[in-house]
Amino acid sequence: MLLLLIIYLAFISLGLPDSLLGSSWPVMHRELNSDIEFAGLVSIVVCSGTVFSSLLSTRLTHRWGTGKVVLVSVLMTAIALYGFSISEHVYGLVLFAIPLGLGAGAVDAALNHFVAVNYQSKHMNYLHSFWGVGATLGPMIMAWFLSQQLGWRAGYANISYLQFALVAVLLVALPLWRRALSQHTSVQPQVTQPLSNRSALKISGVKLQLLTFFCYCSLEMGVGLWAASYLISEQGLSAADAAFWTAMYYLGITVGRFFCGFAASFLAEHQLVRGGLFTLLLGVLMLMLPESPLLAKSGLVLIGLGCAPVYPNTIHLTPQRFGERASQAIIGLSMACAYVGSTVMPPLIGLAAAASSFMVLPLILIGFIGLMLISTERLIRCSSGTAPVKLDIPAA
Repeated sequence: MLLLLIIYLAFISLGLPDSLLGSSWPVMHRELNSDIEFAGLVSIVVCSGTVFSSLLSTRLTHRWGTGKVVLVSVLMTAIALYGFSISEHVYGLVLFAIPLGLGAGAVDAALNHFVAVNYQSKHMNYLHSFWGVGATLGPMIMAWFLSQQLGWRAGYANISYLQFALVAVLLVALPLWRRALSQHTSVQPQVTQPLSNRSALKISGVKLQLLTFFCYCSLEMGVGLWAASYLISEQGLSAADAAFWTAMYYLGITVGRFFCGFAASFLAEHQLVRGGLFTLLLGVLMLMLPESPLLAKSGLVLIGLGCAPVYPNTIHLTPQRFGERASQAIIGLSMACAYVGSTVMPPLIGLAAAASSFMVLPLILIGFIGLMLISTERLIRCSSGTAPVKLDIPAA
């Protein structure tokens, strides 16, 4: 149980930096004399580092162990966030975005794999809800520093101190990982050689899952990065108020995933995903209503609630749909497509907004939701995997 708490704490640290740039950028870009769309470039660098480190995570984890990989990764994010706080030019942000992305990708891949292999669906939902705790705390902390006129630099610096404190906790907890590895090795059966990525791509329905992950992470990251700018430019909110409601978006994801952890005992995972997508659609329709700040803020919370079940439940459905032998490769491909969406689409949304207005944001989001509704419904019909679900293994 103690190790599980450490895993949740590490996923909080993963969420802390993810929502900071979007909530602070409306103020940051003016102080750094940068264009509003430059946040897209910073996002590209972060997400590119995430893709790279996630591809290396299997090799790193095999050599050094999950505990050490998580420890070093969180340390990298702490250093990067402190670097943001002292950057005097936007290209300093680009430089520190490299370790931020590398650290985030390694934590994400290592912990997702560990939980997917060793725990039931409820734990995957809870794990991602704790990411939402961090993603909610990040902009809330930033909003407080902005509202107190202390500046975005103080916000980044203090969040980096929280990360450094977590590094100390992870350092002390290293023996727990070694003990858990020993216990898990003694009870898990011999693993069949997994399929290659090329072979996995040939399985019916896999491309639909990859499309789902691409669209989902494009939407989630796009909203996180640009929601504050949308609320300021189209709904007339202040920078501090917009940052606060960006935090409420992430709170919606967090609360929704806690609920999904309980609901997984009563509802099928594909039903949770379907309900999330329709909730997303309702939230975006509320967001796009002109001159309706209250409805826009409520819609942003609904978008967060709708996002909640899509990612974790689709990951956990993979062994059931495609078989356990294929699931490792398919999950890896899915995360790669998710990171590509996170990398490519937010800056493109920023360019589209710069060329017209931020009213294009909800229109783009509706497009993503439509594609996900089509892909997930077709995936339900065409997938018929019957592999047994992995049993829950108690943590050390």
